[in-house]
Amino acid sequence: MTVTRPRPVPRDLYAVAAAVLLVTAAVLVGRYVFTYDDLIVGWPPLLGRWDPHLGPGTPAAVVVAAAVVAYGPAVAARLPWRALLPAAWGTAMAWTWSLALIDGWERGVAGRLATSQEYLSVVDRWQDVPATLRDFTGHILLHSPGNWPAHVAGHPPASTLTYVLLDRVGLGGGGWAGAWTITVGATAGAAVLVTVRVLAGERLARRAAPFLVLAPAAVWMGTSADGYFAAVTAWALALLALAVTGRPLWWAAGSGLLFGLACYLSYGLTLFAVPAAAVLLLGRRGVRDRPVLFVPLLLGAAVVPVAFTAVGFDWWEAYRLLVTRYYEGAAGVRPYGYWVWANLACTVLITGLATAAGLRRTGGVLVRGRTGGGRAEGAGTPEGRAREVRLAFLVAAGLLALLVADLSGMSKAETERIWLPFALWLLPACAFLTCPRGWLAAQAVLALLLNHLLATGW
Repeated sequence: MTVTRPRPVPRDLYAVAAAVLLVTAAVLVGRYVFTYDDLIVGWPPLLGRWDPHLGPGTPAAVVVAAAVVAYGPAVAARLPWRALLPAAWGTAMAWTWSLALIDGWERGVAGRLATSQEYLSVVDRWQDVPATLRDFTGHILLHSPGNWPAHVAGHPPASTLTYVLLDRVGLGGGGWAGAWTITVGATAGAAVLVTVRVLAGERLARRAAPFLVLAPAAVWMGTSADGYFAAVTAWALALLALAVTGRPLWWAAGSGLLFGLACYLSYGLTLFAVPAAAVLLLGRRGVRDRPVLFVPLLLGAAVVPVAFTAVGFDWWEAYRLLVTRYYEGAAGVRPYGYWVWANLACTVLITGLATAAGLRRTGGVLVRGRTGGGRAEGAGTPEGRAREVRLAFLVAAGLLALLVADLSGMSKAETERIWLPFALWLLPACAFLTCPRGWLAAQAVLALLLNHLLATGW
């Protein structure tokens, strides 16, 4: 009698199971071990509340998801590269808009940036921009006169100034602010594709494209200013990658300019020095051939800091005061021992189960690359193998920056929003996966469930 052996469980499913267990533990511990007064979030580990609902964006979201699952991998593989980037941007916008509109126009788009803790609530206080910048640090602490709302105090002034300038050019109000944030934020995926292509090859970039388009992170990209921040940092890395691979030096100047701006949009984006270093290391041949590219890079990076400093804003003093303000508020209550791992559960929810499996494969690529043993999953030629190692290194750099942010203790809760800039660089790990349609379906289902079952405001 022939004995039929059970089929082995694919290793990817072990990674998925671990990710599910992490999220489950974060939910159960958050609900039954801690109280709301401990965590100050409505549906731990997410900042939200249970609110099953449908909305005007529901049909569109389902259609976009179904179309990307069914046709995304094939279209990404065949579309000319020059057409793929705008197609990825347009599809990401359609996905983000439809998810946002599940909550309706007011709650999902126009009202998000106009709450009492958001940027639009202080636009009228910026009548004299230079004077406001000089006095910005005087309103950071909770006990200071006219203290800034949480999101304004928690970021350098370039974030608020962006929406002030929109108002000045006639695009005031929550609707325009939401449209700007979604439109700019949706370009982040295209920037990641540019970076992956120039550093690791077009094949892997094309494989990653549908996952960047259909990311569960889009639930928070529309409409959170952190989506806009994610686009700025993504393009900073993309331009740097172009500069170190032989493009004109003005790409380096543009990269530096965006890096400088990023540091004045969010203090935590200084951690993008880690993936930037990875890009320089991967492009070290170009750096050795043209070390002069550091000149425009550093000059570009100095523009925004010099401008703000000249006006009278002290970045270091503001950060010191922010740390004090941070622990005066919710961070002084939220337990580090819970959030240091529950934050990672939030990351699972914004990057999806496919990314958990992709990160497992990323680790495998790096281990085999280091030991020289075996052949990476999906590798063909030695050149293809080398490109996979380069992509894995880039993803690992993004993960390292995220872990540093986690261990710092300056990101206790709300990381489903705050870590959007870092999370985007984990998604290219999905390029290592086989059966992309099945994984894309899992990503879409997760995003649709989150947006329909929870009110994900902040």
